[in-house]
Amino acid sequence: MPAEKLYAALVLEDGRAFVGAPLGSDVVGEGEVVFNTAMTGYQEVLTDPSYAGQMVCMTYPLQGNYGVREADAESARPWARALVVRWACPSPSHHSSEASLDEYLRLWKVPAITDIDTRALTRHIRTHGALRAVLVHETAAPSSARLAELTAAAKRVTPLAEQGRTL
Repeated sequence: MPAEKLYAALVLEDGRAFVGAPLGSDVVGEGEVVFNTAMTGYQEVLTDPSYAGQMVCMTYPLQGNYGVREADAESARPWARALVVRWACPSPSHHSSEASLDEYLRLWKVPAITDIDTRALTRHIRTHGALRAVLVHETAAPSSARLAELTAAAKRVTPLAEQGRTL
């Protein structure tokens, strides 16, 4: 029997939705979506305290290919509220890798989404600025009614400017 297909949805406060595959922890992610253009350094981005309260979209299409290791962290834990990627490598190939990106995100309870058009998301953010959003993992493709619920939830996310950013 084939495995059940799972979905992830990133829904912005303006109603724009991106549906892809789940990655990382199965928890609800909330925050402002921003993008990062680095070609490498996804672990460093996740653990950079300047991303506290933000959901980071990596513009480079491949993430996770060299895995993660404690020595590459900028701080003791991830600060990003979620990760958005085009494609996440399931099996890292670097000899010093200690875990896959998916395993790392699950360990730290960080939700993520993969298999979406990160170029379209980046263009949308560039046009409209950082937008509040929610990220959920679902067992069925989200219906238009579910996407409307998630849009309403995204509008309830406290804007980063109104949050205390204590580290």
